Amino acid sequence: MVTDQENKCFQALYDDVGKSKIEAFKDEVGPSKKAVVHALSCLKNWMAPKKAGIRLLFFPAKGEVVPEPYGLVLIMTSWNYPLDLALEPLIGAIAAGNAVVIKPSEMAPATSLFLANTIPQYLDNTAIKVIEGGPDVSQQLLQQKWDKIFYTGSPRVGRIVMTEAAKHLTPVTLELGGKCPIIFDYSSISSNLKVAIRRLTSAKWGACCGQACIAIDYVLVEEKFASSLVDLLKTLVRRLYGENIETLGNISRSVNKHHFDRVCNYLKDPAVAASIVHGGSYDEKNLLIEPTILLNPPLDSVVMNEEIFGPILPIITLKNIQESIEFINMRPKPLALYAFTHNNKFKKRIVSETSSGSLLFNDVLIQYICDELPFGGVGQSGMGKYHGKYSFDAFSHEKSVLYRGYFPDLSARYPPWNAFKLEFCRVGYKVDYFNLLLLLLGFRGYPKED
Repeated sequence: MVTDQENKCFQALYDDVGKSKIEAFKDEVGPSKKAVVHALSCLKNWMAPKKAGIRLLFFPAKGEVVPEPYGLVLIMTSWNYPLDLALEPLIGAIAAGNAVVIKPSEMAPATSLFLANTIPQYLDNTAIKVIEGGPDVSQQLLQQKWDKIFYTGSPRVGRIVMTEAAKHLTPVTLELGGKCPIIFDYSSISSNLKVAIRRLTSAKWGACCGQACIAIDYVLVEEKFASSLVDLLKTLVRRLYGENIETLGNISRSVNKHHFDRVCNYLKDPAVAASIVHGGSYDEKNLLIEPTILLNPPLDSVVMNEEIFGPILPIITLKNIQESIEFINMRPKPLALYAFTHNNKFKKRIVSETSSGSLLFNDVLIQYICDELPFGGVGQSGMGKYHGKYSFDAFSHEKSVLYRGYFPDLSARYPPWNAFKLEFCRVGYKVDYFNLLLLLLGFRGYPKED
C-alpha cells in the first residue's frame, strides 16, 4: 500500500505539516516500509509457542508460552507523524491477529482522509476499519468496550484515554511525550564536535520542526562552553535552514494556527524574549517559526515547564556537566534522554542514576527506527512499548500453558493435613530435591505435631 501510494503519502504529509518528500520518506514512509518487511520476516518466529523450563518439582510436566491476540483493538494516532504513528502499531496489531479500528488525528486531515480511503483497498474492511472525526468521535469510541487501546499523543488526552479504559478494565499502551534533554559534554567530545553539532541541529529543527515527542527540548552544557556552542549552532542553522524568516527552507511548519500561537506565546514572555540569542521571528501567514535559540531562559517560565513541540531550543548552563543528572532527576521522566559524551564513567552514571523511556549516547532520534529495541515511555512520558517484536507483544496476550500427567500423584497434596505434609511443603518450596527425596523415603525426620 505504502509503495503503491507513495506519492499520495508525500502529498498528504506536505498538506498537513509541510514535510518535504525527503523528510516524509525518512521519517514516515521509510520506517513504515521497514516495519512491514521486518514483521513479515520474523512473524513465524514471533507466533511460535516458546518453551518454558519447568522445574523438576512439577515432574512429569512441560510448559510453554503461547501468544494470542487481544481481540478488538483501538489505535488512536497523533498529528505530527500521522502516517507512521498509524501504520507502525497497525502492523503489530495485525501481526498479532487482532481486528483493528484506527482513529487518525483530525488535526492531520489530509493523512486521515488518505488512510480512510486507501486502507480498505488493501486490507480486509471487515477486520480493519478507519474512523475519521474530531474529539466527539474519539469520545464516543472510548466509551465502547475494547480489548486493547493504543494511544499516541499528549499526556492530557492520555489521562482521558486511561480513565475511559479503566471503566472496562481495558489494557492500554500510552505513547506520550515530555521534555527530552540532551547532555552536551563539550570538553569530552571536542574531537567529534562537528558531528555532534550537526546531529543536534538536524534533530531539533529537521524532525517536523521540533514537533516530535522525542525531539530535543533543551540542552545542558557547562557555562564556559555555552557561547561557543551557541556560535556553532547559529552558523549551522543559517546554512541548513536559512539566514532569516524570509529565506527559511528545509523545515516543516506548525500544524495549525493554535499550535503556532502556542509556540509564539513562549517568546512573548519578556524574560524569555530577553534570552533569545538567535531567531525569534515568525511568519503567521505560512505558520512558520524561525529556528530559535534561548540562552538560560528562566527555569520557572512556561517554555521550561511545558513540552515545547516547536523550533525553540533552550540552552541551560551548569557549573559542571555532572550536575546535569540532578537537574534531570528533579523533573518528570522524559521519553528520551540524549547524552553526547566520551566519558565512560559519566555514561555509567547516566545509565544507573537517571530514568527515561530511552537513552541514546552520541546520537539523536535514531532509537525510534531500531526495531531490536523497545520504544516507549516511563512515568508521565507513557507506558508500554512497541516496535519490531515489541509491537507484536503489545497486541498479544502471553498465555501460559502447563501440561502434566497423572503419575505420580502424591498424597501430601491432599487433606487430611499432618506434620509430615507440612514438612513436605516446607522442603518442596525450598526446591530442595535431595531432602525432599529423603523425606519421601522416610530417611529424614521432621517436627511432630503437639
